Amino acid sequence: MAPKSPKQLRKAYLSRPPVEPMRLKPGMTVEELVGVYRKAGAFNGGRLAEACDLFGRMIDSGATIALTVTGAMTPAGMGGAIQAMMEAGFIDLVISTGANIYHDLHFALKLPVVQGHFQVDDKELYRAGIERIYDIFITEDSLLDTDAFVREALEKAPAALRGRISTPRLHHYLGQLVRQQAPCPEKSFVATAAAYDVPIFTSSPGDSSIGMNVAAMKLRGGPTTVDPDLDVLESTAIVYDADVNGVVILGGGSPKNFYLQTQPTLWQILDLNRGGHEYVLQISTDSPQWGGLSGATPSEAISWGKVQANMLKNHVVLYSDTTVAAPLVFAYALSTRKKRKPKRLFKRLPELYAALQKAHLRKHPGSDAMPEVKESAKTHTVGPGRALPRR
Repeated sequence: MAPKSPKQLRKAYLSRPPVEPMRLKPGMTVEELVGVYRKAGAFNGGRLAEACDLFGRMIDSGATIALTVTGAMTPAGMGGAIQAMMEAGFIDLVISTGANIYHDLHFALKLPVVQGHFQVDDKELYRAGIERIYDIFITEDSLLDTDAFVREALEKAPAALRGRISTPRLHHYLGQLVRQQAPCPEKSFVATAAAYDVPIFTSSPGDSSIGMNVAAMKLRGGPTTVDPDLDVLESTAIVYDADVNGVVILGGGSPKNFYLQTQPTLWQILDLNRGGHEYVLQISTDSPQWGGLSGATPSEAISWGKVQANMLKNHVVLYSDTTVAAPLVFAYALSTRKKRKPKRLFKRLPELYAALQKAHLRKHPGSDAMPEVKESAKTHTVGPGRALPRR
């Protein structure tokens, strides 16, 4: 094919929509404001409009949608935005740092999380028994009381929590207790997840105060062991079952990769090619050239088989503070989309696990590793599970 002439190139490049001046007016809705960003189309204002449109398409497609969460999001109040997405059926599973789950419990337990300031004397805060998360203050008593809640929950754990369990099982149990016992369960996204059967995974279960309390219980003969292997298999089973998969990534880090790695787990490890995730929306302040996972773009993930190469229009990175951009994206979805029926994936985990195991065994019959895998399925099953045929 002959190279295009300068005139042809000019015509091709200038065929895109023109940049329009931002026309603002009193009383604008979120939908109207996003429309202004869409018409301007420049820099991260343009990416914000693309992000809103992408999340809308993700919802419309019926995709199984994951949310990954890093950074101090729940102390900053983002737990309420996550709750709204669960209640609308727009989020089907969550992968979060343990810290966000732990700090979410403060709100449910009616413990102080206070608007502070970053220009303070931290030595004075230390003397006063106050911990600072940038411009948020939390008291030592809040931490100790939350620890006590988690420990008491573990001490009274039912039979299903004894032995090797996945993090969704632990978090579902904590969410149920919050709903039953906490003074403000309506302020907890962990409680909302339990109500809507949204599984919450933690990619690094030992890296938080919840994990520290689980570990401490071992010294007292505690019977609960969090098994990260089950998390890998259960999250992969969810992705394998879905016809379409999408993710909203708040920040990056370990939760981001934990979700995206489900595709290499299928094709690279289990010999079950799923083809890559269809929809990826990341909101991050990191950039790719530093080598950090947070900044690794969806296009880079294509080379790993994590993201589908033929759906580039459904990959957006919005470089912005999550606390600024995510509420706008979520509010736009609430304004423009109808609620979806909850998928209630937590209740389905046993059957999804069994289906993944069955598919793998078909490819690798008689594997020596299978007895151990079968045993892990027994220890985390809630009620009878059955293997389902692959769709």
